[in-house]
Amino acid sequence: MTQGYFITGTDTDCGKTHSTVKLIRTLQAEGKRVLAMKPVASGCIRANDGTLINDDVERLIAATAQQDRALMSPYRFEPAISPHIAAREAGIEVLLTTICQHYRQLAADADVVLVEGAGGWFAPLSDRITIQDLAQALQLPVILVVGMKLGCINHARLSAQAIATAGCTLAGWIANRIEPEQARYSDNLATLKQQLPAPLLLELPWEG
Repeated sequence: MTQGYFITGTDTDCGKTHSTVKLIRTLQAEGKRVLAMKPVASGCIRANDGTLINDDVERLIAATAQQDRALMSPYRFEPAISPHIAAREAGIEVLLTTICQHYRQLAADADVVLVEGAGGWFAPLSDRITIQDLAQALQLPVILVVGMKLGCINHARLSAQAIATAGCTLAGWIANRIEPEQARYSDNLATLKQQLPAPLLLELPWEG
């Protein structure tokens, strides 16, 4: 049976895609067939044939060798703005049913499917739904990417609490070092290990 995980983050630019790619590589090294989704992506470049190209989506494609861009990322928008605003301006409604259908198609051909969200846990996808609603609709355990910087303990604990309140399972978290010289990095990491109610899955170093 296919296992799926929903990847969310403490904030925008906390390194969700970077962390998802690292997790893909880890699972592949265990011999698993891994596919990925980035259901909603803003900040795209329009190619000559009209295809909307998003850097995060392309990185997931490169890691998994997926061929069907539209299947793994059904909602892509040009402006680098909040997806709910981009969707409204494009006259498109983001539908949870569509994303769930695409997930089921991918799950039929994989051992593990990683679904990467957009922004943080409460980031809006439309005027009615958020990332939380998407995670609930997919019914997947959640992996939280913590961007290691000043304030990350508060952001991580708030996110973990919100995930639990939503009735979702926090399967684990990833410490992604987004600042090369975070003060007291080891102390912050130790505090998160103690206070987050799930195991640390990966600790990713600063890569520039």
